[in-house]
Amino acid sequence: MTTATVTQSDAPSTSGQPWTPRLWGTLIVLCAAIFLDALDISMVGVALPSIGSELHLSTSTLQWVVSGYVLGYGGLLLLGGRAADLLGRRRVFLVALGVFGAASLLGGLVDDGGLLIAARFLKGVAAAFTAPAGLSIITTTFAEGPARNRALSIYTTCGASGFSLGLVLSGLLTSVGWRWTFLMPVPVALIALVLAVRLLPRPVEERAKGGYDVLGAITGTLTVLLLVFTVTEAPGAGWLSLRTLGSFAVVAALAAAFLVTESRAAHPLVRLGIFRNGAVARANVIAFTMTGAYGGFQFIVTLYLQHLLGWSALEMALGLLPAGAFIALSAPFMGPIVDRFGTGRLLPIGVLSLTAAFALFLRLDEHSSYPALVLPSMLLLGVGFALAFPSVNIAATDGVADYEQGLASGLVNTAIQVGTAVVLAGATAMITAGSAGGDSPQAQLAGYRPALLFVTGVALLGFLIALVGALLERRKKATPLSATDDDHPSWLSEPTDRVDVLAER
Repeated sequence: MTTATVTQSDAPSTSGQPWTPRLWGTLIVLCAAIFLDALDISMVGVALPSIGSELHLSTSTLQWVVSGYVLGYGGLLLLGGRAADLLGRRRVFLVALGVFGAASLLGGLVDDGGLLIAARFLKGVAAAFTAPAGLSIITTTFAEGPARNRALSIYTTCGASGFSLGLVLSGLLTSVGWRWTFLMPVPVALIALVLAVRLLPRPVEERAKGGYDVLGAITGTLTVLLLVFTVTEAPGAGWLSLRTLGSFAVVAALAAAFLVTESRAAHPLVRLGIFRNGAVARANVIAFTMTGAYGGFQFIVTLYLQHLLGWSALEMALGLLPAGAFIALSAPFMGPIVDRFGTGRLLPIGVLSLTAAFALFLRLDEHSSYPALVLPSMLLLGVGFALAFPSVNIAATDGVADYEQGLASGLVNTAIQVGTAVVLAGATAMITAGSAGGDSPQAQLAGYRPALLFVTGVALLGFLIALVGALLERRKKATPLSATDDDHPSWLSEPTDRVDVLAER
């Protein structure tokens, strides 16, 4: 049994309760952390050509500068969510944020490609603990409904802004030196850490009893690592080679071992019964496809604009500014929009806008102009992320009990990071295979186009799932359905060791 003491700081604020300056300060600190987490995924993108040139790294190795962070982030997010539930959200958040800042400093100082990838992985591990801890602090502080929607809309829009503005900031900083893209987060993380110590409510007592699913963490992380490695290396080894097929077989075995472990563990890393909530399950799949497609698209656009069109880092930063600016400016308005229209309606619209942005970029050629090609896609990206990113995070945590908010937060963040790693690996493999004919513009386009088709198809899948969810939600409202526990396998049932919440008297 897991026992957690809940203090005044943990009690959800009612929807009608006014937000105090301290509550606003808490939200701002958490927003700063998620902004840095998302920023670090995208900010390295524009710097990749400069990093590759100075450190003599190939395109496939450069992909690991991005994937190293994403894998550390996505591979340990579930463990991070469990740790937040057991050890205390505030404690986990503070320690992880400190490690994040230290790893940022290390990444900006190294001169070896392998050390850089290692620093990125460590940074991702730190983010794997700050993200679920921060999100679960919000979902247990703000009551489900308008208050939580408002807080989550601001919080997740800051994350989406980090994705988009990372490219802009990277362009500006890379024009000075690529190392600044790694060093810039250091003072921000330090300031956020100091403010977090002062502003995050300190529980009178917070204790937890329970176990860590070490085997689940190992099998889950190895599954993701080997999957991305296999997809990345497949073009060189051959998709039907014994090595590639054998690797995929091992991936399937590890995934099966993870599922078996989670179904039998006394304290599973992922209680599979949480997926009985159809909205939560769909939100995780949509998060995987949506951010995965964007991660692949960002990598393609960076290479295309700088390598083929010859844009400078600063030109690229200014060219991509409209998407980030739209997302940032929309943050104050997303809460009321979600309250009025609901996530079921907004998700399909948002993901469709992202899909259209990727599809429009398929018109790229050797002489594409900014107004005809880049600007329309950036505007659609801004609209898509502004609508879809808050909605998918709200849908992924709605209806989940407070004692499992760390798990729900870890799941959706894992979907985001693993989706980014897997789709990016697939896009990179297609670029490498398609451009094997040389460095000519025609050869480069031969790699970019199939990769763009791939990410567009992934986004389209996410749209179809969001559309199905909207139709199911509409039908459910029209004709409510009843279900009993007998309709589900025993391993999908609610946990028998439910959390006992004891208020301090």
